[in-house]
Amino acid sequence: MGGVMGPVLLWLQDVAGVTLLKARRTLLRAAILCCVLLLVLWVSIFLYGSFYYSYMPTVSFSTPVHYYYTADCDASETVLCSFPTANISFLKNGKDQVMAYGQPYRISLELEMPESPVNEQLGMFMIKMSCYTKGGETVSSVGRSAMLHYRSSLLQTLSTLVFSPLLLTGMAEQKQLIEVELFPDYKPNAYQPTIGAVIEIQSKRVQIYSSQLRIHAYFTGIRYVMYNFPFTSAVFGVASNFTFLSAVVLFSYLQFIWGGLWPPDQVRVRVMMGDNTRFQQRKDEARKRMETMSSQRESEMPAVIASLNERSDVQGNGTVPEPSSKEPSVILDAPETVGPDVSDKGPCDSKGPEEKEGSDILLDGCQLLHQGETTLRQRPGPWMSL
Repeated sequence: MGGVMGPVLLWLQDVAGVTLLKARRTLLRAAILCCVLLLVLWVSIFLYGSFYYSYMPTVSFSTPVHYYYTADCDASETVLCSFPTANISFLKNGKDQVMAYGQPYRISLELEMPESPVNEQLGMFMIKMSCYTKGGETVSSVGRSAMLHYRSSLLQTLSTLVFSPLLLTGMAEQKQLIEVELFPDYKPNAYQPTIGAVIEIQSKRVQIYSSQLRIHAYFTGIRYVMYNFPFTSAVFGVASNFTFLSAVVLFSYLQFIWGGLWPPDQVRVRVMMGDNTRFQQRKDEARKRMETMSSQRESEMPAVIASLNERSDVQGNGTVPEPSSKEPSVILDAPETVGPDVSDKGPCDSKGPEEKEGSDILLDGCQLLHQGETTLRQRPGPWMSL
């Protein structure tokens, strides 16, 4: 029994060790994958937040308006010495622009005015606003009229009786808030950026508690979606960044593991197959060219041999044979004749006065003989001595 259980226990130990090793590797890979996914998700959120911060301009801007006027006139008069004027800056911390270039804005002025007899008797008055650049040049100017809302004496009496507890405790006041729209669609110019504005109330008897200048942006396109649907745009933007970064990480992993989308062995096999195919094509083309040249040489060889035989007869007999159209076949089939001693080097190597007369023919013959040496040696002619 012990002899049977021993191998079984060893096998179980090996299986447990292999399983534990695989589980450890799987756990390590899962941990690395989770870390990579969390890192990619964090980078996606950071990229979307950076884009939102840089692309979305200031939605609204509000600043208090403090008026100033001269007081060097006769103090006995109840009117001011000059129109109330205020200078407003459109720079954050003296550096950043409040309004983005090309973005439409609505600019309005809020006036908190008391329901005093002076303001009631004032009636309508003008408000003028002039925007200027860094050099002090006026780029845009506008004027609007304003006045208190009319309230009859009976309505004022009833309002005073109803709100008397609040009025007595100071929780309410008899005042009106008047909003004057100065620019319904103001677009800053990138070449002449607006850095400030001058607001002037053209009335010397106006009475004001406080004033606020409000700038509100009107968004269109992607900015409209990002401002009015922030959650949906955030989810879409983060998902897009996450998908792109995941693809980049995946391709980088494949490049690191395989050296590309396809393993290098497959790429090498494809390249070698392409090289072998091109080499075989070139080899076939060279073989065809050689066969063509050989056929041409064989077709030209009888004429050359006939000219050489004719030359040999001239050297042996000293007479010029008559031309005949069947001369090459007759000379090739003629029996061997005895002539002058010729060395084994052939007629191309001999130098005599007779050969000089037909040097052109011999040169062509020698070239062809050297090129087709094997063929000529298999076919002995009458010019070769026994």
